Amino acid sequence: VQLQAFGGGLVQAGDSLRLSCAAVGLTFSAYAMAWFRQAPGKEREFVASISWGGGNKYYADSVKDRFTISRDNTRDTVYLQMNSLKPEDTAVYYCAVGRVPRPVSTAESEYDYWGQGTLVTVSS
Repeated sequence: VQLQAFGGGLVQAGDSLRLSCAAVGLTFSAYAMAWFRQAPGKEREFVASISWGGGNKYYADSVKDRFTISRDNTRDTVYLQMNSLKPEDTAVYYCAVGRVPRPVSTAESEYDYWGQGTLVTVSS
């Protein structure tokens, strides 16, 4: 299984970015997907997750109403639309998937494969 995340960059506070994560090596439509992030000097934290069909979504309180997770099962890709970005959103963003199909979760322990990360930097 390989996950490739891209779309990060340097933006100003209030701007938007869309991250993408392409998956290879699994039946994508059978798996819940998630985004996590790790800010400098901090532990990795949950951002958002989506069920296999896209019907159930979960968000961290810090990004609720600003970020939207979605997926395109025809393209084996999960997205994270990030609006109204803040400097505290600065982090490396990782997409993740479990080793076996599981119900969508916010727990890092439920995810076994991770993308390489894409850096998002938000300047004030």
